[in-house]
Amino acid sequence: MQAKGPPQDRILDAAMRVFRRHGFRRSSIEQAAAEAGLTRQALYHHFASKEALFRAVLERLYEQGLAAEIAAAKAAEEAGLELADILVAEIGARMQSLLASLKDSPHTEELFSEHLAQARDLYQSYSNRFADEIATTIARVCRKRKLTLESGVSVRELARCVEMAIHGTKSAFPSMQPVEAFLKQLETMLRMLIAGAMVPSAKKSLRKTGVRK
Repeated sequence: MQAKGPPQDRILDAAMRVFRRHGFRRSSIEQAAAEAGLTRQALYHHFASKEALFRAVLERLYEQGLAAEIAAAKAAEEAGLELADILVAEIGARMQSLLASLKDSPHTEELFSEHLAQARDLYQSYSNRFADEIATTIARVCRKRKLTLESGVSVRELARCVEMAIHGTKSAFPSMQPVEAFLKQLETMLRMLIAGAMVPSAKKSLRKTGVRK
């Protein structure tokens, strides 16, 4: 990961605007440099290629999404919300953060396709980090609220299923547009998934309370 001092922040902001405006394929180093108020040579001092610049933009977007997710989960939990509400808020904040960076871009679908081609390793790494964060939230809330998962369902498995629900919803909305419909469908899937994974309250007294990780 390259250092992100102020010059790089300015470059990444400019590059995001260029990618949003032109897509990946029709964007160039020259356009990003001009948007950042730099010469092409000055930009090359920080990033060796358009592909490296794109990866750096993606990495920052992922980090911002992760930070938004963590903050939303904490706020929802402190507000005393139910597990399903906490996860909806947590994942919704992540997706809203990512979508905000692509707002009004006509190239959203292309950019999502290219990010798999250009940075699949980043995608897989952050998918695991997102799943780990979801698992941490589920385990913490279940422990504090004395909630129990259905027999055969572990925290890790539920977290993976949550991530699969996100990817499944994205397949129905490739560009995640319209945003409201995408987020509403995602919320419906998440609530159904969580409801099916939890032991109904009437059964709690008949089972040993505990959460398998």
